[in-house]
Amino acid sequence: MPTRALESLFKLREHGSDVRTELVAGLTTFLTMSYIVFVNPSILGDTGMDVGAVFVATCLAAAIGSLVMAFAANYPVGMAPGMGLNAFFAFTVVGAMGYSWQQALGAVFISGIVFLLLTITGARAWLIAGIPHSLRSAITAGIGLFLAIIALQKSGVIVGNPDTLVSLGDLREPEPLLAVAGFLLIAVLEAWRVRGAILIGVLVVTAAALLLGLVQYNGLIDLPPSLAPTFMQLDIRGALGGGAGLSLSAMLHVVIVFVLVEVFDATGTLMGVARRAGLLPTDDATPAQQKRFGRALFADSSAILAGSLLGTSSTTAYIESASGVQAGGRTGLTALVIAALFLLALLFSPLASIVPPYATAPALLFVAGLMLRELGDVHWDDLSESVPAALCTLAMPFTYSIANGLAFGFIAYAVLKLFTGRAREVHSAVWVVAVLFVLRFALA
Repeated sequence: MPTRALESLFKLREHGSDVRTELVAGLTTFLTMSYIVFVNPSILGDTGMDVGAVFVATCLAAAIGSLVMAFAANYPVGMAPGMGLNAFFAFTVVGAMGYSWQQALGAVFISGIVFLLLTITGARAWLIAGIPHSLRSAITAGIGLFLAIIALQKSGVIVGNPDTLVSLGDLREPEPLLAVAGFLLIAVLEAWRVRGAILIGVLVVTAAALLLGLVQYNGLIDLPPSLAPTFMQLDIRGALGGGAGLSLSAMLHVVIVFVLVEVFDATGTLMGVARRAGLLPTDDATPAQQKRFGRALFADSSAILAGSLLGTSSTTAYIESASGVQAGGRTGLTALVIAALFLLALLFSPLASIVPPYATAPALLFVAGLMLRELGDVHWDDLSESVPAALCTLAMPFTYSIANGLAFGFIAYAVLKLFTGRAREVHSAVWVVAVLFVLRFALA
């Protein structure tokens, strides 16, 4: 596309940028978030989904979401299936609750419809404004702990124990040793601000496994696998309670969790990246800035629907987009570059097929550690804030369910505020969510 056309389309000079800067920013963001093309198939593959098809769905969902962000909102934000949401999909909805992966995709589609309606009607802003900051921080940290226990389990660092539930695995085996080494490598590279540190960690552990004969080399580049095993395979009727052993209340529980996590994750990321880029000031934004931000919210809402149709868990905005903003990205051209690179990644399916779980585990564990930083924002000196937050955070890994953590946190928050004479501090959104979770447990 000629430079003049790019300038006209993305208004580069108006935003103090140029084509070269945007290209570098797009590459930077892609390198920091491209680990998802290896991690997402590894996680969703545990549900019985075709790993090759999930790889293609992941790349396409990321490309489509980023394209929508580029042209609808002109924001320098990359989109892809979200970490935490994919774990909830695989290990809670399918693994623990008994949904088939087709029904889980149906639940993602339904949550996308609800998410889109919340955005269009303005209820999304009401929900965001109503959830206390301590609970928001606890949700992020709890998802981090949930990812951590999954990573440690997948790598063999921890194993099941009938007496203590979990215990340390055999660190003399190569798999957990490689996982630990991969995690330390990622941490060191990040400390040195090396771009693509997580991706490098995944690839280095995979290469080491290849040299040790633990995995078999299948090539580097080839035509993409077929998308047919997952494309349009979602079962909406089953998600609504039409499947064996599943109920409408169970579906409601799943959709509430998907929507809440999508709302907090996507909205928080978009606001953070937009403010860092100077696109949404911390004080009152102009009508034009608010309109543009509204389009960004619409873009991330619609991307969820596309992902569920392709065959992957919820697509969301990536906080790694801040790295591209740091490199100078200010417009949708950055997102367009990200989309193009995800399409190019489709050719590397043979590489994705040999990446073992203990190579993606370090990525999960490192992301988990970053998410735990949110605990610093909890008001620990106020028990009516800190106790629900702690309960929410701890329940996620120890019940192996993001849903249970959310439920315990919201219910505890409402109860503590009510019985300490501070019920007026509770926003109506919290009451609504807490009551829905109580009904879910009562009708289970």
